Amino acid sequence: MELTHFDEQGNARMVDVGAKDITERVAVAEGFISISDDIYQRIELGMVKKGDVLGVAQLAAIMGAKQTSNLIPLCHPLALTNVNVICELDQIRRAVRIEATVKTKGRTGVEMEALTAVQVGLLTVYDMCKAIDKQMVMGPVYLVEKMGGKSGHFKRSED
Repeated sequence: MELTHFDEQGNARMVDVGAKDITERVAVAEGFISISDDIYQRIELGMVKKGDVLGVAQLAAIMGAKQTSNLIPLCHPLALTNVNVICELDQIRRAVRIEATVKTKGRTGVEMEALTAVQVGLLTVYDMCKAIDKQMVMGPVYLVEKMGGKSGHFKRSED
């Protein structure tokens, strides 16, 4: 497999996507942060001193998707047409679950934007709750699905 982000001399480069067709691109990513029972209950009751954890994480995730090309060195800046983020408590995992769906019409996919959105949202949960418990664990974070572009449709297989 050819490494597209390196030139013949091994130098990092941004891939030229100018010849690619403009198509609808969609990516969905999901991730979790495991939290203590105390944090879970405080989020559920709206009793975290820094505020609405799920609401702030949702906004942070949306902002993260929009900033991806500033954070990941070789990502193209994209005009996103939609970013939808779900932040919710997952009682079975005792975690916060974040799902990000990102869309654009362009020449390159939005997988990195979806994954960045989830990571920024999870980091925000950590930041807002670290005074209660610093033992939170982020992960797994993964691409659930992507559509559009030359490589076609990808859907993560169920574990």
